[in-house]
Amino acid sequence: MRISGGTAGGIPLQVPKGVEIRPATDANRERLFSSLGEFVTQCSFLDLFAGTGSYGLEALSRGAKQGTFVEFHRKCFRALKKNGDNVFKSANIEPARTILENREVMEFLRNERNSFDIIFLDPPYSLFPKIGPQIFQQIKQNQILKESGLLIHEAPGEESSDFIGWKLLRTIGKSKKGSPIFRIFQLDNQHSQS
Repeated sequence: MRISGGTAGGIPLQVPKGVEIRPATDANRERLFSSLGEFVTQCSFLDLFAGTGSYGLEALSRGAKQGTFVEFHRKCFRALKKNGDNVFKSANIEPARTILENREVMEFLRNERNSFDIIFLDPPYSLFPKIGPQIFQQIKQNQILKESGLLIHEAPGEESSDFIGWKLLRTIGKSKKGSPIFRIFQLDNQHSQS
């Protein structure tokens, strides 16, 4: 697995052994970032359930100005730090542009006071049905996504995608059972309730 584009294109990313994660394939990330285009440039982003950091590091490589990574699992967090160091060094990216948080996502969201242009949400598939609605609600309640920002959720195609106060802008990928797709949301202030 490696960064697919931008100044750090081609830099390999470490994936920790013995940890249940779904590393984002290079092709999937390329498809997503091609779709986002210039929106990534100079954006601030939040990478929730960051794992190896592949989404957020890809965004930095493609011109994002600032990133925050949240990952609770210690082994994943160590790999995330190493991947960050390699990408920053190879692409001449200032490490001060990033914040790495070794915390539970819900705890982070309850206490976060910054707003972001892009939020990447890539939780364990088995966990999301239980906590997904809470995550969407907490992001909206604490105004963690800017009004014109995008929340990108990677999920199986068959998973529900209807959240109060959010509108689905588009879907990237083919919706077939078990295959991941990206759903891109924005805040829906016309039908909003906290």
